[in-house]
Amino acid sequence: MIKSVKDLLAVAKQGKTMRLVVAAAQDEDVLSAVCKAAEESIITPILVGNEEEIRKIAKAHQLDVSSYEIIQVEDLKEAAQVAVKLVSDGKGDFLMKGLIDTAILLKAVLDKEIGLRTDSLLSHVMIYEVPHYHKLLFLTDGGMNIEPSYEEKVQITENAVTVCKAMGIETVKVAGIAAKEKVNEKMLATVDARKLQELSQTGHFGSNVIVEGPLALDLAVSKEAAVTKNFKSEIAGDVDVLLVPTIEVGNGIGKTLTYLAGADSAGIIMGARVPVVLVSRADSYEAKLNSIALGSVIASYKG
Repeated sequence: MIKSVKDLLAVAKQGKTMRLVVAAAQDEDVLSAVCKAAEESIITPILVGNEEEIRKIAKAHQLDVSSYEIIQVEDLKEAAQVAVKLVSDGKGDFLMKGLIDTAILLKAVLDKEIGLRTDSLLSHVMIYEVPHYHKLLFLTDGGMNIEPSYEEKVQITENAVTVCKAMGIETVKVAGIAAKEKVNEKMLATVDARKLQELSQTGHFGSNVIVEGPLALDLAVSKEAAVTKNFKSEIAGDVDVLLVPTIEVGNGIGKTLTYLAGADSAGIIMGARVPVVLVSRADSYEAKLNSIALGSVIASYKG
C-alpha cells in the first residue's frame, strides 16, 4: 500500500515505464516535471506542440529533450486532438495537459470519433499527504463536477475507488461529506450521502468498500471528534476518501490543505479510458511530478 507521496514516487520508479503524451508541451513547469519523470524512468514522453518553443524552453532551463519524440503542432485545438488520438490509437498510455485550456483538452478527450470516452463520468481526484493525518487523503470532486446529482456521485465514487485500489488500499473508506451527520431533507448533501451509504451496503462498490454518510468533516478525519459526539462509525477518523457535495466544498478543502496545512499533493482526471494528468498553472513543480507518477501508477494498474 502506498502511504505517502514518497512511496508513490518510489512505486512509479519501480514499475513499468509508461508512455506519457503531453498536449501543448511548451510549458516551462510541465516540461520540467516531465523531464524529471523521464530521468527517473517513470515515463517515456511524447511531446505534442510548438517544437520551436519546446526546444527554446528546454535550452533556457537546461532540460535535455534530445531523445524525446516531439510532434510539431502549433494550433492548440489540433494539439489536443493529436495528443488524444495518439493515446486512443495505443501509442501512449496516459495523457497530460500542457499549455492549453482544460476545456479544449477535455473536448478532445470526449470526442466520439478520436476520443477516450467511456460510459463513466469524468471526475477529478486529488491525493493529499497532510502533516497531521496518518495516511494519504483522497478528495473528490473539487475540480470538475460543479453540483453533481446522486447518480453522478455514484460514478465519482467509483472513479475514486479505482484510484485507491491502484494505490494498494485493500479496504476503501469513503465519507460522504455534509455539514451535519443527520439526514435533513432540506440539505441535499445529507440525503445523497445516506443513499450512497445504503447503495454501498448492497455491495455496489465492492465488498471491501465502505461508504458512510452524511459525515461532517471533523467526524471523517478525527476519532476524537467521533468519541466526543458519541458517533458510531466504522470509518470515523480513518477515512481514505472525502466525497464532497459540490465543487466549492472540494476546492475550498483542497486549497486549505495545500496553502494552510502544507500538504503535498497529486491530482488526476478519471473516467476516461486512461488517466488524464490535468494540473493547474499554480500547482508546484512537485505537485506536477507527483501527478505524473500517480497517472503512471494508475495507467499500469490491472485491477
